[in-house]
Amino acid sequence: MSGVPSPRPSPSRPITARGGGGSHEGAGHGRHFVYSAADAIGALSDGVALLGGSVDLAGLVGRTKMADAVVELLERAARCEEPLEELRALRLAVQAVPPAALRARLSDEHLAALFTLLSASEREQLSACVAVLERVLQALDPLYAIQNLREELRKGLFHPDDSVKILSISQVGRIVENSDAVREILNSPELLRQIINCIGGEKIAVAKEAIKSLSRIAQTQDGLEALFVSSLLSDLKNVMATNDVVRYRVYELIIEISSVSADSLNYCANSGLISDLIGELTGDDVLVRATCIEMVTSLAHTPHGRQYLAQQGIIDKISNIIIGAESDPFSGFYLPGFIKFFGNLAVVDSPQQICERYPVFMEKVFEMAESHDPTMIGVAVDTLGILGSSVEGKQVLQKARSRFQNLLNKIGHQAKNAPTELRLRCLDAVSSLLYLPPEQQTEDLLRMTESWFTSLSSQPLELFRSISTQPFPDLHCGALRVFTAIANQAWAQKLMLNSPGFVEYIVDRSVEPDKASKDAKYELVKALVNSKTIAEIFGNQYYLRLRAYLNEGPYYVKAVSTTAVEGAE
Repeated sequence: MSGVPSPRPSPSRPITARGGGGSHEGAGHGRHFVYSAADAIGALSDGVALLGGSVDLAGLVGRTKMADAVVELLERAARCEEPLEELRALRLAVQAVPPAALRARLSDEHLAALFTLLSASEREQLSACVAVLERVLQALDPLYAIQNLREELRKGLFHPDDSVKILSISQVGRIVENSDAVREILNSPELLRQIINCIGGEKIAVAKEAIKSLSRIAQTQDGLEALFVSSLLSDLKNVMATNDVVRYRVYELIIEISSVSADSLNYCANSGLISDLIGELTGDDVLVRATCIEMVTSLAHTPHGRQYLAQQGIIDKISNIIIGAESDPFSGFYLPGFIKFFGNLAVVDSPQQICERYPVFMEKVFEMAESHDPTMIGVAVDTLGILGSSVEGKQVLQKARSRFQNLLNKIGHQAKNAPTELRLRCLDAVSSLLYLPPEQQTEDLLRMTESWFTSLSSQPLELFRSISTQPFPDLHCGALRVFTAIANQAWAQKLMLNSPGFVEYIVDRSVEPDKASKDAKYELVKALVNSKTIAEIFGNQYYLRLRAYLNEGPYYVKAVSTTAVEGAE
């Protein structure tokens, strides 16, 4: 291998991966000395101390000493039969040396020695060596790394230890982000083939790293060509045949690549893999449907993905499956995912158009919310919250009139009485439904949110106030978020003012026990103070107290003065 590009030749002599002895000839110094791991760390500490000085020369000397300590430790580790102590010290040392200094001092032989140490069977030694290599490889120029360490990276992909596999895969992912180096990777089909095979590995961490690297490779036109217009496509399809879990990992990769651009989507579609995914989505296996709909929902987050799904008639197929779910006793497995798909579609597209074109969606959401199944109620409440987060979505829900008003009453009941998780989901949905940005506060919309609020309970303000005083931080903050959602609306401000002790509760810091609660209360105060109607409705006295609270910040603690009395116990 050729040397690492550096501003000056490395003073260290070539080393072997293994050898006896613990001393060596100091290159360029003409003397013989023994250098231990402790000595190297001492030199490293001296270097750190020098770096603290204000003179640039001292900093330069400090960096040189630290880099020398790293080189010395590495050479000792390569010669020792049991290099664990040196690797432990080296693991700490490389973190303290700037990447530029590492690049300047490490030779080809040093890198070869580190990779040779990966052959160890001792777990801690292997872990330390991987940690050192992670830092050292990050310091290398990507083009240099692939041109000179291609074989080492390839061998790492076959290593029995998963951490070494992940190290090699992550380095490939880093290299392909360099425009000069990516061509070298694309010209290494064996390297790419083995990364594809790693998707089929037993450990999910290895598979995820492989998916991440392959996604990066597909960021370029050449990368897409390499993956989808070559023999590597056959490798992808072969690894899919490993088992169901691996097949879905490949689908995950395909959706990730497809989401990047319309061009990427075309490559994936032409490969036939998206058609395979859709085939499984619309097939008879209910558990498979539940898995596939999540991936299709991810694709629908992008405009080109939605266009593709619509053009291929996939959205219509999903709608028809929801219609057919009425007679399917196993629909509970996949229906939540299908409803979430349309909920997400409505948010990123047009709530009115989606609900008008696919009326079964809204009908099913209401049915689920009106049911007695906590799982279905939770999904329906989440969906209503997502739909009602926009003014257009609020207007769609308002068309349901009394049915939606009755549903709000049920949500208010669930917020008070359901299990904690469902109560939190109800509180979040209520916050989304009731919030109106100041610029959209027309008289009609304000009347609508006020009527929705009063539909939640006979005494809705007291309902949420009682929840906010309960000793459960999540519920406490959820109730505060409901108050924050309505805080900029005049009708809500009048309710707050007319509720005995409510304003005092808002400015009372002693009721907020933790950081999350203090932050939530501060957001409520901020929403009130920033409202154009607050000074007029609350009056000058309360308004000034809220302003003072806002100016003091969320974590203000009032100073308590004490007087020391001479002779007091």
